[in-house]
Amino acid sequence: MKPTRPDLVDLVIPVYNEAQVLARSVQQLAAAMADCRDFAWQIVVVNNGSTDDTRAVGQHLAERLPYVSLLHLDAKGRGRALRKAWSETRAEFSIYMDVDLSTDLAAVPQAVQLLREGAHLVTGSRLHPQSKITRCLKREILSRGYNALIRWVLRTRSFDDAQCGFKGVHVETVRRLLPLVKNQDWFFDTELLVLAEYAGLSIRSLPITWVEDPDSRVNVPQTIWQDLAGLARLRRTARPLLRQRKQ
Repeated sequence: MKPTRPDLVDLVIPVYNEAQVLARSVQQLAAAMADCRDFAWQIVVVNNGSTDDTRAVGQHLAERLPYVSLLHLDAKGRGRALRKAWSETRAEFSIYMDVDLSTDLAAVPQAVQLLREGAHLVTGSRLHPQSKITRCLKREILSRGYNALIRWVLRTRSFDDAQCGFKGVHVETVRRLLPLVKNQDWFFDTELLVLAEYAGLSIRSLPITWVEDPDSRVNVPQTIWQDLAGLARLRRTARPLLRQRKQ
């Protein structure tokens, strides 16, 4: 592992079959960051298991733009993509976001500031009273219900929106937890946050402006089932895993 480069921030975009929107999203993110002078940044596209031209588009962007790099995985999974990005980077901090850029990009420097102030994880919160959210009633109910279930089953208190596709991490600290995170897909976020809270790490919720993407690729019924199974597993195993880690 190469030494960490202080004040370098990775802007990570995990992608699966996003050939049609990837270039536009990268250009939009780069334009939003163009005037940033507070920290160095780079965009890391992580292609995970795409079956369309996403990899070719990402490779073209990486060859043409010096601030873009491409990582490739043959297997699908957002958690798997983030694990690879955070395991290999030299950046001090990393911000990940969904390729649809549903979260307003003004949140990027805000998240970096919270990390600089000592937070180990920053999670965008669509449930924060100051957030401005546009989404359908069904998704609103599912989100609130799921996050309430987390708090009830696992007794968490430091975060209120586990699945928001916008998070920032202090890489070196969070990297130590990655071997304990079993899920490689959507539940990865919840599992990481729960383990981080149980380990005593600092987690900050960030109010955001967020607009639902009507072209979301999330399989809601399948994701709900995986989330419920994951919560049951964490209730049994999370604290014992952390105790074993300390021994």
